[in-house]
Amino acid sequence: MTANLLFVCGSLNQTTMMHKIAHSLPEYNVFFSPFYAEGVLAKMASSGLLDHTILAGSHHANTEDYLNTNRLPLDFGGRKYQYDLAITSTDLIVQSNIRRNRLVLVQEGITEPENFAYHAVKNLGLPRYLANTAATGLSDAYDRFFVASHGYKDLFIRKGVKPSKIVVTGIPNFDNARNEVSNDFPLHDYVLVATSSIRETGKFENRMAFLHRVKHLAAGRKVLFRLHPNENMRRAEREIRSIFTDVIILKDGNTNHMIANCSVLITQVSSVVFTGIALGKEVYSNFDLDTLRKLAPIQNGGTSASRIADECRNILQLSLSELRQTKPVIRRNWALNWLPSAFD
Repeated sequence: MTANLLFVCGSLNQTTMMHKIAHSLPEYNVFFSPFYAEGVLAKMASSGLLDHTILAGSHHANTEDYLNTNRLPLDFGGRKYQYDLAITSTDLIVQSNIRRNRLVLVQEGITEPENFAYHAVKNLGLPRYLANTAATGLSDAYDRFFVASHGYKDLFIRKGVKPSKIVVTGIPNFDNARNEVSNDFPLHDYVLVATSSIRETGKFENRMAFLHRVKHLAAGRKVLFRLHPNENMRRAEREIRSIFTDVIILKDGNTNHMIANCSVLITQVSSVVFTGIALGKEVYSNFDLDTLRKLAPIQNGGTSASRIADECRNILQLSLSELRQTKPVIRRNWALNWLPSAFD
């Protein structure tokens, strides 16, 4: 009998990653669900209180639109079928029905700093979602955790993730930066500013100070802003135009193509910084750049999805008892780190 696989989506980035992995598993029955919760969180999401998260709001709407546009088989909440394997891109919430059988976690992108909320979550047993992506991997509810790089593997081990569960595969959407160079985005040689929805997730941000820093770094060069899809667009545009009288503000479009054509990339807490690093751009971030370079996803020519798919096939061959006693085989020889010269 053909196995059933459930892909639990989230943001559009997470959803497209799930789609790529599923595409590499054509022999199975695959189904997709927008991210979902249970109990109190589900009620809060339906009431509009969690519109800033992947449970509701623009993230949820964009994912539903993507799944419907691509005519992907849906099973909201994984309710229709019994699943042999669930694939999720976050373990900040691990739904009860995907804990029942095989479960794998795929790293979605950059992780946030280990701030006060992270330490409170880890030491006091508070819900992981309070620390956002800083708490990625801490659930230990999964059987395998597929991560972006050996640098991230070391980081997750330091946080307490079991080494035997981690497999360095690279992650879709961030493993083939050189492919972004060929694009039809019409602009070139500008300073690209990729903002983040820091305030929308309940954290403090001095946006005006950030904009003044951008103006200083731009030093009179052409500036293009790419707003985060979960941002308060109206507020963000008003703030930007109070500092920049002549600026392009984009609310959608392929950010990676914009990065490929820019001369300078300025980010806040966005995973797109890794594309800039891989392409050898002049990059600025809220994070320490030396640390980011160590964490940067491996560039394996876009094969991360197929690597993850192969690992999933191996997992499906194991019983639950075997799976939870077996250490994964960590492959290193194929993990090619592209140098900036590879894009010359």
